[in-house]
Amino acid sequence: MNLTSPRISVCMTTYNGESFVHDQVASILPQLGSDDELIISDDGSTDRTLELIEAFGDPRIQLYRSNFRDLIRNFEFALSRARGAIVFLSDQDDIWYDNKVAESLNKLEECDLVFSNLNVFAERQSEGRLMYDMEKDHNGFRHNYVKNKCVGATMAFRSWILDYALPFPAGIEMHDAWIFFLTTYYGKTRYIPQPLVYYRRHGANASNTGGRTANPLWKVIHIRLHWLYVLARRILKMGIRRR
Repeated sequence: MNLTSPRISVCMTTYNGESFVHDQVASILPQLGSDDELIISDDGSTDRTLELIEAFGDPRIQLYRSNFRDLIRNFEFALSRARGAIVFLSDQDDIWYDNKVAESLNKLEECDLVFSNLNVFAERQSEGRLMYDMEKDHNGFRHNYVKNKCVGATMAFRSWILDYALPFPAGIEMHDAWIFFLTTYYGKTRYIPQPLVYYRRHGANASNTGGRTANPLWKVIHIRLHWLYVLARRILKMGIRRR
């Protein structure tokens, strides 16, 4: 696939994100072409989130109102609406670097899924710090199985992956880890050591990356064994080789 000018689908989920969503959408839209799309599935916000999104008045935004009350199922819905050759995942509360799309597309010339480092910040970008040691290789199943370092907010991938990843298996911990681990089997993944996302920590993030209390060891072991189980089941269903 020639990635010089592919159609892009950015998939974002929102829920009561009025404090952050404007900055995130404003960082994404300038990087998209006229035929690209920003798919936003809102999971029943009761604040001004929808109002702020609609205020952009941009035809590339496809806004859906849902009531899953579940982050994983909400992302599954958003991804099921994607029509682009390349799919980006987006949280509602981050800010993209202005070269995120270009750098991701460049790296995707040689693989099927890319993810990058993060610049973590609280209230101001000047408080940021890198999430990971830039000198280390965080790519591949082996480097991420014990402790997953592939953060979905940095991820971009070729759309064929959704043919294998959807629907999401029941009981998975997070959607992004499922997509990543499935791609390590059927395709090639690459890590970009430079940060391409300002990752906002504010105490209410939806993932452990956002600073919640770490899972106890017994739960970590259970989660990792479940990954192997659901991967094996999906491989048996879809075949041992990519179609």
